[in-house]
Amino acid sequence: MQFILITALALASVAVAIPTGGPTTPTPIPASQCTGPIQCCNSVQSAGAPAVATILGLGINVGLNVMVGLTCSPLSIFGIGENSCTGEIVCCTNNSFGGLIAIGCTVVDINL
Repeated sequence: MQFILITALALASVAVAIPTGGPTTPTPIPASQCTGPIQCCNSVQSAGAPAVATILGLGINVGLNVMVGLTCSPLSIFGIGENSCTGEIVCCTNNSFGGLIAIGCTVVDINL
């Protein structure tokens, strides 16, 4: 009986340890396709990520696969050399949270 239990636990731990590919990097869009302001966010994560889920727990309803930018500020394409962004350059559909978060973000390639 103990052998079966130990074997089952060992197999379960191997199954949990097998990588599933992890998060994929979204394909960037050209800056010309961005319909809202281009933002510089310190990080961009899925809504299901622990740091984002904590903030969204304040009552913001978002699907788990939606990309969310954290600590964002507007970025002018024309001044990008002067105002370099050390985070992620993104285009987001909902920027109405005072820069704390931006919802529905897509990575922007300013060179396209």
